[in-house]
Amino acid sequence: MEDVIIVIGIMALIVSIPLVAIVTAHKRSAMKLQLQIIEKETELEKIKMENYGIETEKMRVELEHSKQALLEMKK
Repeated sequence: MEDVIIVIGIMALIVSIPLVAIVTAHKRSAMKLQLQIIEKETELEKIKMENYGIETEKMRVELEHSKQALLEMKK
């Protein structure tokens, strides 16, 4: 009876090692994908901030032109 328990224990160990490897590989892959997502989101936020700065500057220049045009019309 003791031999059967030892054999079952060894079989469980043999089966569990590949399962642990599969789960670990899956988690590693999922973490790499999550890192890529975070990197892309960071890049997108950086582009959004650059775009905001450009749009703000464009609006400032347009407002300045409009202001100048109104001042010239009043003369």
